[in-house]
Amino acid sequence: MKLTIIIIGAEILLGQVTDTNSGEIARALGPKGWEVIEVITVDDNADAIRTAVERALRQSDLVITTGGLGPTKDDITKKTLAELFGMEMIYDNRVLENIEEVFSKRGLELNPLTKDQAWVPNGCRIIQNQLGTAPIMWFERDGKVLISMPGVPFETVGMLEREVVKDICEHFNSDKEFLHHTLLVSRITESALAERLTAFEENLPENVHLAYLPVPGYIRLRLDGTFKKGDELGKREYGVLCTSLCQLVGENLLYDGEATPAEILLSKLRDRHLTLATAESCTGGNIAHTVTEIAGASEVYMGSVISYSNDVKHRVLGVRLADLEQHGAVSEPVVRQMAEGAARVISTDCAVATSGIAGPGGGTPDKPVGTVWIAARCNDRLESRLLHLPGSRHRIIDRATTEALLLLLSIL
Repeated sequence: MKLTIIIIGAEILLGQVTDTNSGEIARALGPKGWEVIEVITVDDNADAIRTAVERALRQSDLVITTGGLGPTKDDITKKTLAELFGMEMIYDNRVLENIEEVFSKRGLELNPLTKDQAWVPNGCRIIQNQLGTAPIMWFERDGKVLISMPGVPFETVGMLEREVVKDICEHFNSDKEFLHHTLLVSRITESALAERLTAFEENLPENVHLAYLPVPGYIRLRLDGTFKKGDELGKREYGVLCTSLCQLVGENLLYDGEATPAEILLSKLRDRHLTLATAESCTGGNIAHTVTEIAGASEVYMGSVISYSNDVKHRVLGVRLADLEQHGAVSEPVVRQMAEGAARVISTDCAVATSGIAGPGGGTPDKPVGTVWIAARCNDRLESRLLHLPGSRHRIIDRATTEALLLLLSIL
């Protein structure tokens, strides 16, 4: 089953806003058997929208658009789709009631422009947007479906999860089942892993595919299988393949399943009744942010010292002035003392620490931008590692965050 995604908005084309909706839609529908064959980005222009939609409907069973559904004059998606599908605009009181409910929950006053969101094409099916004011519209033509969704990522993702994906699966009742098994693999390069798995891949049946999905610090290895409903023998054979793959990965297996390093770490700490603190310099609180994004983090995560200055490293974490002067803040002795200091000051079993040069300035010939020392401590065990990370400041911070979490995981 083929899917085309159309992202509508001048702000996307101008680079003022980054498109995240297409990735979220693909991740939501890919496991259900949908193949994204194209992502099209167009301006808030009727001709551009019309051309993109007509092209998408020719090549795909399903088209999802996002954006251009706001209350301002430049949001013309709704009117353009109505004309394209030969429909008239009508005022829908059910949509108005939903808008009033959304505004009431947020304690906001409803204005005339927002009330106009209740104008919708008379021949489409409305899916009430429980997270915003722009209604989701479902159009059908010649067995094809177009779903128009809001451009706000929070609303798009939320309504995909709540209702839209379910409605798509019910409408396109396929006779196939799709199985996916993910392994997280670390401490090996993608090429080395592929070389190890050459024979395994060559002997896979046609309906099973192995995908390498590298992210900074580790590799997501996903085994996808497509089966006819009721093919229990095929699914059992698929299960055997999953087991074999896990055995081949061996000691490089970080996690059997789909999770982030932070989620894995919190789970292991919780199971072992251990607590965690962080001491961050170059990552500036990003580790703390990554950990506390996860519900239930408070069970094990106690707090952080963001020791950006040498003074804080010394006064709060107890890093020796002599080591700061002799080795510099970006050094092994300093980062190890930071981890020890965080565990001591916050009274935890475990701690991770980072100190580095995220750039774009501040590098030296001996310590260029991207030089990062990380350390992890758990009870009496303390390990440290030197990283040389490429890329932008943002990428270096994110990669250092992941590597620090992985280092503590390796100790556990």
